[in-house]
Amino acid sequence: MKCLPPAANDYGEDGTAAFFDRRSLLMSMSGLREALRELPDAVFADLLESDEAYLLVLDLPGVTADGVDLSVGRGRLTVEARRAKDLPGEFRYVNEDRPLFLDVEVPLPPDATGEDATARVKRGVLKVELPKRESTTGRTVPVEDA
Repeated sequence: MKCLPPAANDYGEDGTAAFFDRRSLLMSMSGLREALRELPDAVFADLLESDEAYLLVLDLPGVTADGVDLSVGRGRLTVEARRAKDLPGEFRYVNEDRPLFLDVEVPLPPDATGEDATARVKRGVLKVELPKRESTTGRTVPVEDA
């Protein structure tokens, strides 16, 4: 990663260089990408980004809206999913590899917020949209002679 010094007006409200905010965002995004790669084999996920939000798409076959609990806290998204299996009465399991429960926890980018987040599930595909926090505008910090 190429690191450039911040521009003269590229400082956050707290006086720290926005460069560090961009760097932490990039590092956090790589953590999220890594977490998505390490999901159980039964879970397939895509991460999409727009200027206003992130969209996490998870394939959860057999899961309905009633079977999903989502929570956002401490910079993490937690997904707890349950699905029902229909076992015909004349059959018994020889091998059972499709779990009934799935718990997934992934780190979120620092600019993602759970406020006004939306989620919907259709035919076993869960879509979670997490808005981005509004970026703070830079401000000038006056410097005085001591």
